[in-house]
Amino acid sequence: MSKKILVTGGTGYIGSHTVVELQQAGYEVIIIDNLSNSNAEVIEGIFKITGVRPIFEKLDCIDFQTLKSLFEKYQGIDGIIHFAASKAVGESVQKPLMYYRNNLVSLINLLELMPQFHVKGIVFSSSCTVYGEPDNNPIDESAPIKPAESPYGNTKQINEEIIRDFIYSGAPVKSIILRYFNPIGAHPSAEIGELPIGVPQNLVPYITQTGIGIREQLSVFGNDYNTPDGSCIRDFINVVDLAKAHVTAVERMLSDKSDEKVEVFNLGTGKGVSVLELIDIFEKVSGKSLNYNIVGRREGDIEQIWANPDKANNVLGWTAKETIENTMASAWKWQQRLRERGIM
Repeated sequence: MSKKILVTGGTGYIGSHTVVELQQAGYEVIIIDNLSNSNAEVIEGIFKITGVRPIFEKLDCIDFQTLKSLFEKYQGIDGIIHFAASKAVGESVQKPLMYYRNNLVSLINLLELMPQFHVKGIVFSSSCTVYGEPDNNPIDESAPIKPAESPYGNTKQINEEIIRDFIYSGAPVKSIILRYFNPIGAHPSAEIGELPIGVPQNLVPYITQTGIGIREQLSVFGNDYNTPDGSCIRDFINVVDLAKAHVTAVERMLSDKSDEKVEVFNLGTGKGVSVLELIDIFEKVSGKSLNYNIVGRREGDIEQIWANPDKANNVLGWTAKETIENTMASAWKWQQRLRERGIM
């Protein structure tokens, strides 16, 4: 019998790529999503890649009774990967209560239901934002957790604490917390990718939309940072590599290979790439000259941050493999596919 995995937020950017990797690894997947920041058509893309149509239920994780009825309907869920969350930093500053309600209550509801339905473990989608402006780079898992720069970042920190407190209280579940650095790119088939609603909050969709003419100009926030070219540095990780890490984490958790009831892994490449370097790479792989403008620094931006992925490499048994050039090429191919489909 194939193991059954519930993926919350499974029609989203990282969620959909993870569903593909889970299905290709032989898992049965149930997706739940409220479609507040995604589109049900993603299911068709997953089907085209894998030949398997995942079960999809439209529901909101903050609705406890509806969520409970889902566990009753689909008995025997072995594990959960929890992506469902509001995730725009700027919006979280404007609407903090919405972020605390969505991001905290959804996790609490899942944790409460897991022992009732004998769900073994949960993989939690966290973020390198918990480290704030780092004292040193690269960052390993022992780096201090800094005060959050936004309500969004704070929900990640609080959710990690909720998981620990719940499990260490004696709850019969385990967890792997994955702290992502900066996911970019798209599936090489160009059947699924990042599909922002409205103006993109993330850099790469803004780059590709500027490249194809949807946006007039890209703003680069600051070129006076203490970095080689003055622009911010990030650890950009291919989304398919990131998705594969979730499959590895699920396998580790469900096969009782975890060293502790709660494990934390940083997911990154271990290399820092600046914003201006990323633009240069995009121009090379796309053949497009990008219209961009240097503007003032953006409040809350971290100067430079990249991962020390040794623990993920050596303990989890996962490594980021895709080159930044291929990753940017996949993002461009996806943008062109969207144009062919008449989207944006």
